[in-house]
Amino acid sequence: MTRSRPPAFGPLGRRLLGAFIVVALSSVLTLTVAALIGTDRGLATAERASRQQTAARVADAAAHGYPVDGGWVGADLTAARALADAAGAQLMIRDSTGAMVWPGRAPAGAGMGHGGQSATGSAVSAPVLVAGRTVGTVSLVFGTAPTTDGRAVAWQWVAAAGAVALLVAVSVGGYVVWRLNVPLVAVTRAARTFTGGDRTARARLDAVGELGELGDAVDAMADQVVHTEQVRRQHAADIAHELRTPLAALQAGLEELRDGLQPADPARLAGLHDQSLRLGRVVEDLAELSAAESAALSLRPADVDVTTVVARAVDGQEPHLRSAGLHVHRDLHPPVIVHADPDRLHQAVTNLFTNATRYCRPGDQVHIHVDAVDGQARIQITDTGPGIGPADLPHVFDRLWRGAGTRSVAGAGIGLAVVRELVTAHGGTIHATSRPGHGTTFTIRLPLATTQQTRRV
Repeated sequence: MTRSRPPAFGPLGRRLLGAFIVVALSSVLTLTVAALIGTDRGLATAERASRQQTAARVADAAAHGYPVDGGWVGADLTAARALADAAGAQLMIRDSTGAMVWPGRAPAGAGMGHGGQSATGSAVSAPVLVAGRTVGTVSLVFGTAPTTDGRAVAWQWVAAAGAVALLVAVSVGGYVVWRLNVPLVAVTRAARTFTGGDRTARARLDAVGELGELGDAVDAMADQVVHTEQVRRQHAADIAHELRTPLAALQAGLEELRDGLQPADPARLAGLHDQSLRLGRVVEDLAELSAAESAALSLRPADVDVTTVVARAVDGQEPHLRSAGLHVHRDLHPPVIVHADPDRLHQAVTNLFTNATRYCRPGDQVHIHVDAVDGQARIQITDTGPGIGPADLPHVFDRLWRGAGTRSVAGAGIGLAVVRELVTAHGGTIHATSRPGHGTTFTIRLPLATTQQTRRV
């Protein structure tokens, strides 16, 4: 089945791209304005410094043309006027009293600079020094010309740089949005398809980082849902099988009694009663498993001594163990304090003893060991029974599972599943080891209570 390519920009992608564009525009605009203002001020400062230097040179030329004894009347201002004209400025010279020397004594229009500029522009001044004393002041009035060529070039470069920066920002933003949007759309589409009933739908993202982890997590969740559904269907089939056998026997026996094919003697009624008891045990086991699966919601934990709980469980089951021909050995090391529900813990240990009673042979031994190791309480129940085959060992805690060689043993295969649920609800672990023909060991580990840990430090 060919899947359609996810859209490059969904609603979220368009909003993200719009946000990138707004940020890019504002950044570029701010930097452009700042660059233009800075350039303009820099050029103005440089121009002012250049004009001041020109005024100083004109003042030096006027000082050289100033006669020592004759005053400004016989002064030679040719060089000063030439420098002012070359700079495009209007020259004005005043004596030490402030009286106009030039152009006041010149012919009309003389010394007005290029184009006959008036003294309406910006002016710079410099003192005229002769023999260490100020004999006058030189003023240069520059016209208010339009934007200089330097400013025009600066504006062009800044505008070009701003356009390039904006283009790069939009391009990078579009790429980032695309990289974000495509995986999100793929995950959303896979989730919707999976919810619609297609259990093969997966995101299968080719992405790194958090987006890749998101895709992997969604795919793992889908795999777990599929696995759970398969297990549920298998459990339903197993439960139906467990219930069908006693129900069929009851139905057949009752039909025989109803039709008069068999007499309602004590032996016949006893057989039907046994089938009803078997049916009741299956239902009770299922109810017990349901209660164990919700044990975390119904636990009443307290600081208890595991040794005491196990000892009481052994005391309660020892008659059944001995009647099955089993020899019980205890190796208990108190105190081992855990924070647990004593009733639920007692139930878990009792189920292990019941399992040993069902599967061990007369004359086998059962060893019970309790101690604390590495900050954990450890409960070990070891028997010398027939053991569990390597192919069956990974499934001993599965619901409604029974090994191929134990089909004739009474039970629905729920007891060990209940034990695992109860131990897990307490934050512990349980595992089994076995050697066929040499027995099986079940090990429960539970975290020690805080008070116990403090006492052992």
